[in-house]
Amino acid sequence: MGMSRLDEGNYKSASEYLSKAAELGDATAHYNLSVMYREGEGVEKDEKKELRHLEEAAIIGHPFARHILGVTEQRKGRRKEQ
Repeated sequence: MGMSRLDEGNYKSASEYLSKAAELGDATAHYNLSVMYREGEGVEKDEKKELRHLEEAAIIGHPFARHILGVTEQRKGRRKEQ
């Protein structure tokens, strides 16, 4: 339901549905919420919430979230040399 609301451009309603799905551990919901918090779509822009949802999505196994999180960490200088 949250994804269909997102596709319709109903960001406020999408954020409500996606928040509920994220609470239940849905990786895609966490990822989409991170994008919404980054863009300020349906929610106020919030870098901390964006990162929290991105991290949760990556932990659960969302591949694109893992990639973006890695790039973000590298840009912030948190890359561990092997």
